[in-house]
Amino acid sequence: MTQSLSPAVPGAEHHTAAVAGTEIHYVTAGTSGEPILLVHGFPETWWAFHKLLPLLATEHRVIAVDLPGIGDSAADDSDFGSVLAARALHELIAQLGWGPVHLTGQDIAGNTVFRLAATYPDDVLSLTAIETGLSGFGWERFADVAHGGAWHVGALATPGIAEFVFTGRFREYAARLWYPHLTLVPDAVTDTDLDEFTRTYERPDAWRGIHGLYASALTEGDDIKALAESNSLRVPVLAVGAMSHPSTAETMRRAVSTDVTVVHLESVGHHPALEAPEALASALEAFIAGVGSSKSTPGST
Repeated sequence: MTQSLSPAVPGAEHHTAAVAGTEIHYVTAGTSGEPILLVHGFPETWWAFHKLLPLLATEHRVIAVDLPGIGDSAADDSDFGSVLAARALHELIAQLGWGPVHLTGQDIAGNTVFRLAATYPDDVLSLTAIETGLSGFGWERFADVAHGGAWHVGALATPGIAEFVFTGRFREYAARLWYPHLTLVPDAVTDTDLDEFTRTYERPDAWRGIHGLYASALTEGDDIKALAESNSLRVPVLAVGAMSHPSTAETMRRAVSTDVTVVHLESVGHHPALEAPEALASALEAFIAGVGSSKSTPGST
């Protein structure tokens, strides 16, 4: 266990691991049950799941990671795209000896978790996609500001721009622009949340990991489509939509040949783990229980 500057979360322990040529920070909770691996998006770290962790840990071992180059993970000179991120998670699962896991990712983590599940199928029991898309299946439209895309995609994908725009301003950006527009549950994002996200996004070289994910997402559409067409992803899929519903479900149905279970969290914005942790935990637990039942019932699908 390593010391953390993050606020305390009941039952959570902090760790670091050397994986894929870099070092990542991760948090664990729970002592028994099938493991769940939680992978954050932007502008987040593992802290996005701090409300969800204790809820899931009553029945499961839970891992919440800081993706490579983000949060308290090392901000070194690695190429922080989804290829490295998926390999880092694969090596972390092997180090822990907890695999296979129920894999859960949201937002910009979509390519990473899909790549992990398709490239290392023995690591994964199920895949849950929360408010996310996939390159090659329409994600690129978010960079097209002329047709409703978001300006931050290009800013994050271009070297040096995020550091110039956000350094010293991250908390104000998150508090005034990001969360008010992308959350629907009042007061879901607290001052403590903003302080914790700001702590890591204002550290030296804080934007290397996020830049790597966004830059790779704009160029790896063919690669993700090839993974999808290879039918190497063989696990049940849960698509959780909220503000963007039914986008996540439509994407996953196009990308996988396995069953896709769809959950719509009504009146919830883009950050369900912060806005509606109880509802999200219930959806995950019901889905995971169904995955277990289908595996134990002869002839089930």
